[in-house]
Amino acid sequence: MHRPETLGALRRAVDAGVVPRRSVREELRENLLAALGEGRPIFPGIVGYDETVTPQIVNAVLSRHHFILLGLRGQAKSRILRELAGLLDEVVPVVAGCQINDDPLDPLCGSCRARVAEEGDGLPVAWLPRERRYVEKLATPDVTIADIVGDIDPIKAARQGLQLSDELSMHFGLLPRAHRGIFAINELPDLAGKIQVGLFNILQEGDVQIKGYPVRLPLDLLMVFTANPEDYTARGKIITPLKDRIGSEVRTHYPLTRSAGMAITAQEAWLARSLDGRSADGPAPALHVPHFVREVVEEVAFQAREDKRIDKRSGVSQRLPISCLENVVSNAERRAVLAGEAVSVPRITDVYAALPSITGKFELEYEGELRGATSVATDLVRSAVANVFNGYFEDADLRPVVEWFDLGGNLDAGDDTPAEELVACAVQIQGLKALAGRAGVADGAAAPHLAAAIDFVLEGLYALKRISRSDQWTYKAVDKPRRRTHGVESLIDEAEPIPPGRKKYYN
Repeated sequence: MHRPETLGALRRAVDAGVVPRRSVREELRENLLAALGEGRPIFPGIVGYDETVTPQIVNAVLSRHHFILLGLRGQAKSRILRELAGLLDEVVPVVAGCQINDDPLDPLCGSCRARVAEEGDGLPVAWLPRERRYVEKLATPDVTIADIVGDIDPIKAARQGLQLSDELSMHFGLLPRAHRGIFAINELPDLAGKIQVGLFNILQEGDVQIKGYPVRLPLDLLMVFTANPEDYTARGKIITPLKDRIGSEVRTHYPLTRSAGMAITAQEAWLARSLDGRSADGPAPALHVPHFVREVVEEVAFQAREDKRIDKRSGVSQRLPISCLENVVSNAERRAVLAGEAVSVPRITDVYAALPSITGKFELEYEGELRGATSVATDLVRSAVANVFNGYFEDADLRPVVEWFDLGGNLDAGDDTPAEELVACAVQIQGLKALAGRAGVADGAAAPHLAAAIDFVLEGLYALKRISRSDQWTYKAVDKPRRRTHGVESLIDEAEPIPPGRKKYYN
């Protein structure tokens, strides 16, 4: 379609129905209805919200509401707002050179009205793409009304010989510059109360006072916000009049299932190592991440969100499993390069090596502070391994492997142990290789794949406290308490209560 380049040509195109003329919220509504009718995804890349959050946002847009997303950190709130720009028209006509993207057929600012009166149908028309119609601002306490709405520019007034009360002397802020688009504010409670007053005046009455002078700004835009519900009392609050003028309040959430979380992590984590990296001798090893490793990484986040030692008000972001998986893959990649292996296969021990990517992703309560972040993170990984291991081996006979250790067997195997060496050591343990097959490793699989499954079995038994592991990564039998009766040591059943004052002895 040929795009009109002057005001006169634009008028003719609008009259002929070639160029639609509608408000931003009507534009979003009609384009959303078209997307729904065609079955197109509304928010591509947003996983886990199809039955909960997305329908509520759809209803808000169809109702032409300004809306706010409430949720803890790492719940894709900002990403959803940015995806809204995809519902805008590809381009819209604007007055060429206008700071606030004025509609040539109905300009707001005084300078554009003066240009229309002077140039008439010959006024140049530009076309604004949808990506430039989305404006986002992170709210901080130092944001001023000048930043958001605008201010009087005395230098501009002096150069043009204008009175300070003249509308033409105004320097527009972010909000007017988002005219005919979407204006998003992240962390709304952090915005000072007087700034929020300016926002709701724009929302309701379409005007604002700048340095005591009233300025009419009936802006055409959709205003959207994000906030953490806990911030209402922790750092600030949304003033009641503004909250009342926000049409819809949508609550976001963390993934409800492990599979949904894994889908998000797989989508966001950087795993294309074999395509980008190179070792000293050539291309980086090919990468294969076992499903049980992905499950353990995701389960760490689920465990953290339920742990009483972690502050639930601050939340545990989905960035935790994303960063963790990237660290896990990196540790496996390092091991494969050092061992000269063609395939890099992460193991459960690599999750323990990825603790630095976990400890910074949560805030600790008092009890957690006493333990320390590293200790809490280690406990989370162990609990995650136990949960995932039970899903794979709930009805498996683990006794042969446990008995081998009970009879005095030891196995040295850390996160740096080459795959061939780990497999060779594990062959001597009765039943271990057969159990590894239940982790999805086919018969005759390459050593890196088999080593990852063997490591999963060993770490699962350790997580369930069926065997023990030293700090030097030596697996051995669990130490069992003993008691002395008339000078003779005998094993004590762990379930048997120990009489007060009776001393425990460990072998």
